[in-house]
Amino acid sequence: MPDFSDTIVVFADGRDSHVRGLVAGFAVAGRDSLIVPLERVTIATGGAGDPVRIPGLDGRLPRAAFVRTISAGSFEAVTVRLGILHALVAAGCTVWNRPRAIEACVDKSMTSLMIARAGLPTPATWVTESRETAAAILAELGGPLVLKPLFGAQGKGLALVRAAADLPPPEAVAGLYYLQRFVGPSEGGFRDHRVLVSGGRVIAAMRRHGETWITNVHQGGRPEAWAADPAATELALAAAQAVGADLAGVDLIEDGAGGYMVLEVNSMPAWTGLQSVTAIDIAGRIAADLMAAAFGDAARP
Repeated sequence: MPDFSDTIVVFADGRDSHVRGLVAGFAVAGRDSLIVPLERVTIATGGAGDPVRIPGLDGRLPRAAFVRTISAGSFEAVTVRLGILHALVAAGCTVWNRPRAIEACVDKSMTSLMIARAGLPTPATWVTESRETAAAILAELGGPLVLKPLFGAQGKGLALVRAAADLPPPEAVAGLYYLQRFVGPSEGGFRDHRVLVSGGRVIAAMRRHGETWITNVHQGGRPEAWAADPAATELALAAAQAVGADLAGVDLIEDGAGGYMVLEVNSMPAWTGLQSVTAIDIAGRIAADLMAAAFGDAARP
C-alpha cells in the first residue's frame, strides 16, 4: 500500500498566474502544495518508498495532483511522463486531469472520435495521412475546411483550405491532415464560446469575438462575459464526460439553428481571458473541486 502525503502536487513548468491561483486556493483550505515539473519525476524500482519518485515528497505519493502543463519533449519523454500519471492514478491518487483525458484531448482526432461516438453535435471531420485523400475530400465536398495541427493550442497553425491547391505538403503538417468543416455564425461577426467545466459543473463561460474567423484570445480575440444557456451547459458537460475530463475548456460554436456544436475540448485549459470577464475566482473554484474529489472537503463553493 503506498504511503500518501496530503501535500497537493501541481505539475507545472513554472509559477504562472494559473499556478499561483491554485496554490492560493489550496492554502485557503489549509492544504500544502508543491510545484514540480513532470520531467523531474523519476522512476526507481528497489529501495524504500514508491517507485514513482516526486522531488520533495520523500518517497511518498500525493493524494491529489493537478496537471497544469506537460512540456514539449521527445516521443519517449512524453510517453514516460504520461506513464507516470497513469501510475499515480493506478496507485489511488486523484489526478486532474487523468492521463486518459489528457491523451484524448491533446489528440484532436481522438477528441473528434469520442465526441462523435457520444452522439454529440460537432462539425464533420476527416483525418488522413494521405494528401491525395485530403484532396479528394475537398474535390467531393468543397470548402471551406479548417486545417488544424493535430497537436496544437491557442489558435496556432490554423488555416482555411478551399481547394486541393490550398493543401500544404505532408512535411508541413507532420504527415497528417486534420480537416474540419468550417462553421460560423451567419450574422453578427465571428464568434464562438468557451465553457469551463470543473467537477461536473459549469463554473464560468465567455463569448469570444474575432476580427477574423480565429477567435482565440491569444490570437487577438476579444472575450466577453456570457452566461451559458441550458443548451450550452448541457452540451459542455456532456463533452467533458465523453472524453473523461474532470476539468475541461469546451469550445462551442453556434450551429445556425439555435443550438451549438462542439469544436474542441481542452484538458489543460488556460483561463486568463475568461478570468478577465468574470468576478468568479476560477482558480479557487477549481482548487476546491479538486480537494472535494480527493479529500471530500466541504469547502467546495
